Amino acid sequence: MHTLGLDLKSQAREHYCCSVFFIFLRIRKRENEGNKINELKKMNKVKSLLKPKPNPSEQLRDWQRRLRQECRNLERQIRDIQKEEKAVHKSIREAAKRNDMGTAKALAKEILMSRKAVNRLHENKAQLNSISMHLGESVALARTVGHLSKSAEVMKLVNNLMKAPEMAATMQEFTKEITKAGVIEEFVNDAVDSALDSEDIEEETEEEVEKVLSEIAGETAAQLPEAVRKERTKVAAQGASASQDEEAIAEGADDEEELEELRARLAQVRS
Repeated sequence: MHTLGLDLKSQAREHYCCSVFFIFLRIRKRENEGNKINELKKMNKVKSLLKPKPNPSEQLRDWQRRLRQECRNLERQIRDIQKEEKAVHKSIREAAKRNDMGTAKALAKEILMSRKAVNRLHENKAQLNSISMHLGESVALARTVGHLSKSAEVMKLVNNLMKAPEMAATMQEFTKEITKAGVIEEFVNDAVDSALDSEDIEEETEEEVEKVLSEIAGETAAQLPEAVRKERTKVAAQGASASQDEEAIAEGADDEEELEELRARLAQVRS
């Protein structure tokens, strides 16, 4: 029994020693892993310090390539809108032939909206080309002074494009790069929401709609606006006549028959 007890104690001590040893190994392993991570961080930091600065000319080529690509995207959007506009032209002419001028007018408003969108896309494209030109000037100056200088013109153009909903996402990424390169100052753009609000197309005037109808459907579409104008003139004349009759009543017509006649005329106009 005494020997058995000693064996159990010996086994317990051995088990304890093994556990402590394995714990010690795990601790050392974690320390080694931590040291390796720290060494990698130091190496990366040294590499970043030793890494040569980007060549302004190479940056310019990359920026201009991306700007040209964005211009091609805008051109494709313009072609798509104009293609859809041709289909709407056909629908307007068909509606005019059916004398469905309500539909024709609604479609004419769509045409006006699409034309505004095309004009806006052309403006965006022109501003992209201007950015490319000013970036070229900045890089040319950098060859003299040794670094890229800030450009107020680029800053203004970028800010304008950030307000265009279709350009906001692209320009945000582009802005980060040229800000890091020192071409523009970092700024917080809060104009996107207001730009989205400006996208609400205001109600088109009757005159603009009639111009589009006359342009697309010709005489067929022009018939209704002319008829509407004649009707409005007739109603206005009737209203003026009614106003004159009311003034005569207010002044007091002594003749009963004349008074009845005026009342009858007023009732006819109001009906």
